[in-house]
Amino acid sequence: MPPAEQLNNAFEFTVSELSQSLKRTVEDTYGHVRVRGEISGFRGAHSSGHCYFALKDESAKIEAVIWKGVHGRMRFKPQEGLEVIATGKLTTYPGSSKYQIVIEALEPAGIGALMALMEERKKKLAAEGLFDEARKQLLPWLPEVIGVVTSPTGAVIRDILHRLEDRFPRRVLVWPVKVQGDGSAEQVAAAIRGFNAIAPGGKIPRPDVLIVARGGGSLEDLWSFNEEIVVRAAAESMIPLISAVGHETDITLIDFVADKRAPTPTAAAEMAVPVRSELFVEVADLGRRTRAYWQRSQESRRSELRAAARALPAAGDLLAIPRQRLDSAGSALPRCLKANTHAHFRRFTAASSKLTLRVLHGQITQADHRLTVCGERLGLSARSLLLRRRRDRFAGLEVRLRASKLSNAQAQRNAIARQRERTHRLSERAGRALVTLLQRLEARVENSGKLLSALSYRSVLARGFALVRDEAGHPLHAADSIGPNARLEIEFADGRVGATADADRPAPTAKRAPAQPKSAAADAKPAPKRVAKPVDQGSLF
Repeated sequence: MPPAEQLNNAFEFTVSELSQSLKRTVEDTYGHVRVRGEISGFRGAHSSGHCYFALKDESAKIEAVIWKGVHGRMRFKPQEGLEVIATGKLTTYPGSSKYQIVIEALEPAGIGALMALMEERKKKLAAEGLFDEARKQLLPWLPEVIGVVTSPTGAVIRDILHRLEDRFPRRVLVWPVKVQGDGSAEQVAAAIRGFNAIAPGGKIPRPDVLIVARGGGSLEDLWSFNEEIVVRAAAESMIPLISAVGHETDITLIDFVADKRAPTPTAAAEMAVPVRSELFVEVADLGRRTRAYWQRSQESRRSELRAAARALPAAGDLLAIPRQRLDSAGSALPRCLKANTHAHFRRFTAASSKLTLRVLHGQITQADHRLTVCGERLGLSARSLLLRRRRDRFAGLEVRLRASKLSNAQAQRNAIARQRERTHRLSERAGRALVTLLQRLEARVENSGKLLSALSYRSVLARGFALVRDEAGHPLHAADSIGPNARLEIEFADGRVGATADADRPAPTAKRAPAQPKSAAADAKPAPKRVAKPVDQGSLF
């Protein structure tokens, strides 16, 4: 029998079964792969949080997807045009008959990609003003407490402590962190913010200066200090911060935002404190200079005092003229007292001659008249003032009432206009939404019809295949199940025809199960050997 005729009775796959079989084959064969390529078609995270793009090289391209949870945990985010190394598993997407890689980890491919990413991040942070010199703080001249953010097991902390011990011993608080690998950037940022969160005067002293230190290494090793979370934490620090990451030739983004950059961790310790022995020498020198200046000043003042004492006249010469004036005033004092007394007596006598009873009565009458007139004028003034105040008050209330009426009317008109505009917008949105919904429903019905046509077995018949059934109408899947002289029914795309098997063919190897006995109510059809697929397509939903 030709191979084409042998395949006529081969097992039929549905499209879904074939897609699932291919999916399992690809996932089992390529369960975990690493792919290097350039990111293409990346437009940011989808509204669902997933990321869809492609990885390509000079001659091929593969679709890629990063699920929402994995993307949130990634330290290195995908960017358009960046060459990366992706780690994940291959799978297929039955909806479009294509294979794709589900990425679980992403890392840049080579130093060039890291440098490009670093330059782009540097421009972004510089545009926000994080690198401005005006934001940087001055370091304290002699800090009491120094906070160090570094690994507790490396040589960096020992170098810093040794240099501080040599120059000027100070109290040091060490916040242990990872300085390399996953999670190191978050730990460094948390340490900087933790030192700033310490309250002054508490059980744990607040540092006066911070040192963020790490030894030398490659760009990948120092990448944690280029992360945006670390740079922003350093920019938000209210405590002056010294960056001492790597060697003098190593440059990281935290160096630009720190208040001071040290080429090495040892240099950072030297920047933090002065040299105590030099301070002792300087203080002693200042003390000697102060004492010498004080002695010279005392000698100068003593000489000036002696010169002034020699230039002053004797005390008797200075008091001779004042003493003579005092004697003259003492001799003239009795005469002056008598003359003053006679002058006061004359003025008293002149005033008493004018104080008669009639004059007093006239003055009292005039005062009484003035008092009456003033009382009347005071009452009139009070009434007029009260009336004027009430008139002014009522005028002010009238103005306020008019203004309130106008503003209330204007507010109501504005509210009506806003509601009218909102109603108009809502009606337009409702119309657009209704049109969009109808279009989606029409597209869904059309796609369902196409899918129904694609999944129907009649489309297989239209390609030249035929469906063979026995006398009971059950489909036959193998030639061994057909006996000699068996009545067959063959269905083509345009109709059905009857047929009879050869008389000399061997008997079937497996017989069909006996038919069920007829019941009193209705005749039951014989039970088939296997569950037959229904001829009708049925509902897809």
